[in-house]
Amino acid sequence: MFEVVTPGGLNVTAPTAAVLSSAAPGGTASGHLGEVRVIDERAAPDAQWIATVALSQDFTTGGGRSNETISGGGVDYDPGAAIDPVNGPFIPGPPGTLANSRVAFRHASGSGSNSVAWDPTLDVHVPAPAVAGTYHGTVTHSVA
Repeated sequence: MFEVVTPGGLNVTAPTAAVLSSAAPGGTASGHLGEVRVIDERAAPDAQWIATVALSQDFTTGGGRSNETISGGGVDYDPGAAIDPVNGPFIPGPPGTLANSRVAFRHASGSGSNSVAWDPTLDVHVPAPAVAGTYHGTVTHSVA
């Protein structure tokens, strides 16, 4: 007799920082966030999961007034294609705004341990009345 043990849990990792292109007011700042990876080591008979993404802190500069803030409605997220998929299938979420939390990637069927990565693109549409400065925001990935 023997036992098959689960080597771990369900986790997502993402870069802690990314730099987008510069943009003038009325333009678009763009760039890749870097590799986001889900590792599922639950070895479950039903290994479904959904990774979501949200803009958990608006992009702001200065004092955070309206002309110094870009909210999620002005931020587009595109997960792109699967990188290094193991034990799929994996399905990317549709591109769209971060006005609300959205699906980034999912593992819709299958069993056992699995993993996948993706390198999402972020487009931040800078409003015409935006002031000059360096904008910082927080994009958060989670998985369940």
